[in-house]
Amino acid sequence: MSRLAGLFTAFILLAGTSVSPAAAEDKTITIFAAASMKNALDEVDAAYTAKTGVKFSVSYAASSVLAKQIEQGAPADVFVSADTDWMDYAVSKKTINEASRVNLLGNSIVLIAPKDSKIDNVTISQGFDLAKLAGDGRIATGDVKSVPVGKYAKAALEKLGAWQAAEPKFAMAESVRAALTLVARGEAALGIVYSTDAKVEPGVKIVGTFPTDSHPAIIYPVAATTTAKAETGDYLAFLRTSAAKTILEKYGFKFLISPTT
Repeated sequence: MSRLAGLFTAFILLAGTSVSPAAAEDKTITIFAAASMKNALDEVDAAYTAKTGVKFSVSYAASSVLAKQIEQGAPADVFVSADTDWMDYAVSKKTINEASRVNLLGNSIVLIAPKDSKIDNVTISQGFDLAKLAGDGRIATGDVKSVPVGKYAKAALEKLGAWQAAEPKFAMAESVRAALTLVARGEAALGIVYSTDAKVEPGVKIVGTFPTDSHPAIIYPVAATTTAKAETGDYLAFLRTSAAKTILEKYGFKFLISPTT
């Protein structure tokens, strides 16, 4: 009997060792990313999963919301912000591995209208009368106090002399994608979003593009958190490759670094 018991114990130990490598390979990276990144980053992540087997859990929201969630202890391995301010905020709270930070992408902001709107081909320049253009309708963008797209929009309109008259007409959304949805549904006559958002929403059309010198440069920094899993470094390295660049540029993002092979 004792010999049988010993064989049974050995079998259990061998079975355990045969299962553990598979369990070790079941890795998941948790990403907190700006809402405007969704379509492009989903495709990048799918490509990385196909290559490595590593899976992803991704939360998309306004950069402001994500930075504060990370500060409050939410488990994240990677933070992708739609502006440098919220990444700087995260760094100041010591939740970001600053050595891993890179300013990866650029973008632009555009004026959009519902696809069936009569508004078209708007010249956005000094003296641009956004309030008059909106008429009785609302103008959607992210909250100008915290959401990056809203901050960029307000800065541009202030520089162009259009903010004061247009401000009462604004519908402040919790994220750029929420603003995009308001316009797509016809609940807002106009919206200010990233060009990359307008590109993936068939319910809207771009009617004007804001001059690049009317607002601070739109920069998307990416970094690992201070609690990131070990495999996060390889993923961040993948984001810098030509393969990732091809996907991201397909969605309209501008790659700000020289890609690796």
